[in-house]
Amino acid sequence: MTSPQLPIGCFVRIDKPALQAVIDKLKDLGYRVVGPTVAQAAVVYADLDSVRQLPIGYVDAQEAGRYRLSPTDGDSYFAYVVGPHSLKNFLFPPRTTILETICRDGTWQITPPPPPPKPLAVLGVRSCDLHALRVQDQVFLNGRHVDPDYQARRQDLFLLAVNCGRAASTCFCTSMNTGPAVQGGADLSLFELPTHFVVEVESERGGEVLVAAPWRPCTTREVFEAQQVPRQAEAQIRRHLHTQGIRDLLLNNLEHERWDQVAQRCLACGNCTMACPTCFCSSVTDVTDLTGDTAHRERCWDSCFSGEHSYMNGNIVRNSIKARYRQWLTHKLASWIYQFGTSGCIGCGRCITWCPVGIDLTEEVAAVRGDKP
Repeated sequence: MTSPQLPIGCFVRIDKPALQAVIDKLKDLGYRVVGPTVAQAAVVYADLDSVRQLPIGYVDAQEAGRYRLSPTDGDSYFAYVVGPHSLKNFLFPPRTTILETICRDGTWQITPPPPPPKPLAVLGVRSCDLHALRVQDQVFLNGRHVDPDYQARRQDLFLLAVNCGRAASTCFCTSMNTGPAVQGGADLSLFELPTHFVVEVESERGGEVLVAAPWRPCTTREVFEAQQVPRQAEAQIRRHLHTQGIRDLLLNNLEHERWDQVAQRCLACGNCTMACPTCFCSSVTDVTDLTGDTAHRERCWDSCFSGEHSYMNGNIVRNSIKARYRQWLTHKLASWIYQFGTSGCIGCGRCITWCPVGIDLTEEVAAVRGDKP
């Protein structure tokens, strides 16, 4: 006997507290549920048990090099835009054991780590991050070599997406065709209105989970009102990236004077690569115990802004900040297209917000292009 479920493509209305039933259902199905919470003055992803853990009544203000979170008089669940975390933090974690070795009776036994004990469900994912997931799938799953750790974490991933109702000043998703409206890739797509949610069912799993919440079908007018939510966010976007011919523009201007100018400001801290939802550079280290009989291989996030990242044959290839910033930007926006058939940027603006000195890649590209500010 099949479980009852709502059909794909239908729109239903639920009260905001009814989102708790969705969390409970996911847990009953064996999922680890994570979602946005407030911690250390920012919206970050963490394990969820209750809707009360969501950033209800909080709104963020983002500018180049600035992020501030503050409470408001409202009771919106998802009024924030995006925080420093993304799906990358869970599917390609900052530190992962990828191999374990144990010496028994003089023989080394090599084993991969066990898969995650539970499949993952993520609430509050935005359209730009769904596009980032597609980019990371292209990197880790669709090439000649599949990453087994990413594949295990990606398997059975459940996504409840949220259509953005606000845009930060650092957003430029419209330039990358990645938002603010959800364009597929989720199991459920949520629109937040003042008194309720409108939810679109996008997969069979989504329909199975949503039926656990008290719901009623939406009227045509209610669907129309919900679809205006991301349009409000789109109207707020003021930052743009001119992408036409961007690959050839950057690769044909590797000695442009702008690289020297940005290097005078850049700290080479790597914040942009840590916050970026598509950057995937990593380093590998073997760690042993004191006896030497047990060792494990760890993969950790790395950054092309570190000197060691380009270390080859006894020398650091990119030994200047100019070279490192140029490597990051040209790879992200140009050579990434050669490798994976898509841009490495999804217009979320995190690299702008979380840069300590407020470097804005849209301004850098415009300067190389010769556009007037």
